[in-house]
Amino acid sequence: MEFCLACWERFCYAAGNPRLNMQRAFAFEEDARFRKFFPRLFMIGISVSITTSSVAAATDAATLRARALEVLAPLPTKMPGAENDTLVLMRLGRKLYFDKRLSANDTISCNTCHETGSRATYRGQSLGAFGKPTERNSPTVLNAGFQFAQFWDGRAADLESQAREPMLNPDEMGMPAEAVLLKRLRASWNYRYRFAQSFPDTAEPFTIANVTRAIAAYERTLVTHDRFDDFLKGSNYSLSRAERKGLELFLDRGCAQCHNGPGLGGNSFQKIGLKNPYANTTDLGRAKITGNEADRFKFKVSPLRNVALTQPYFHDGQAGTLMEAIRQMAYLQLDKELTRDEAGSIEAFFHSLSDQRRALRPHSGLPAQQ
Repeated sequence: MEFCLACWERFCYAAGNPRLNMQRAFAFEEDARFRKFFPRLFMIGISVSITTSSVAAATDAATLRARALEVLAPLPTKMPGAENDTLVLMRLGRKLYFDKRLSANDTISCNTCHETGSRATYRGQSLGAFGKPTERNSPTVLNAGFQFAQFWDGRAADLESQAREPMLNPDEMGMPAEAVLLKRLRASWNYRYRFAQSFPDTAEPFTIANVTRAIAAYERTLVTHDRFDDFLKGSNYSLSRAERKGLELFLDRGCAQCHNGPGLGGNSFQKIGLKNPYANTTDLGRAKITGNEADRFKFKVSPLRNVALTQPYFHDGQAGTLMEAIRQMAYLQLDKELTRDEAGSIEAFFHSLSDQRRALRPHSGLPAQQ
C-alpha cells in the first residue's frame, strides 16, 4: 500500500483549502521519505489494533466462559450405559428404530415421531399408527440418554423403558401384544441372524427386553457436538459476538436457573407458569403420574441442545417459533418481558447449540451416519 501525497495535495488545491496549499512545499519535501515508511507504519498500526482487539475479545470470552461453566458444562462424549453396548447391538437397534413393522399396520416407526436426522415435520402432536394425535409434543431423541428421566412427565426411568411404551400404546404404534410384535420380528431371517449375533448367550434372544435394549443402544449413539461445547472447552471464536451476547443475556436473565447442566435442561421438573399462568390447564403434567397436587402442571425441563432444530416447543407444541418460545418462557417462568432484541440475541446463542452436522442440512429427515 502506498500513500500518494501529491494526489492529496492536488485534491486540496482543487478544493480551495488555503492552509493546506501553504504547506505544499513542505509536503513535497517530505513526500519521498513519508511514502517510504508509511506502508510499514500502517501495517504495524493495523497489527497492533488487531492484536489489541484480539486480546480484549479473548479476555471477554474467557470471563464469559468462566461464568457459564459455573452452571453449564460440555456434553459428555458418551451416554450412560454406552460402555456395555456392542457394535452389532447398536446396528440391530438402528434397524429396529427405522422399521415400520414395529407398528400394528406397518405405517410408522420410532423415527416417524422422533427424527434423528434433523427437524421433525409434525406440528405439536404426532399422529399414531391409526391417525390419532398423540397426547403431547414428541421430543427429540438426540442426547436423550443424558436426561434424568424420559417423557415429559418423567414416567420412564431410562431409554429402555421409554422405547417399550409407544409400541404397545394403542394411540401410538398400536401393537396389540408383545407376542404379536415378537412373532413378526422372528419371521424375518435378517432379524433372526441379527438377534442371535447381538444376544449370543441367551437361549431365546427374541424378547421385548432385548428389543428395547437394542433400540436404546442405538439411541445412545445419538450424541451431538456443537460450537457451544467448543467454546466451553476453550475455543474463544467458536461463538460469534452476537452469540456471546445471547449467552450473557441467557445467564443475566436467569434462564440457567432451570436450563443448566450439560444438556441445558433435562435434569429437573418445573411447573410451567411459575410466575404467570400458562394457557393450557387441561394437561396436569406430572401430577397425572404421581397423584400429588404439588406436581400439578409440572413437566420435565426441556434440554436446549439442538433446540433450533426441534420446533415446535413446549409439551403441547403451542410455541411455533423459537422467538415465541423464548419470550413466553421469560414471562411465564421469570415474570420478565424480553424485548425483541433481547430475545433475538438469546435465539442467536441457541443456534450455537445445534449439532454441527445436522445444522448443515436442517430439513433433512435422513438418519445420521454413525
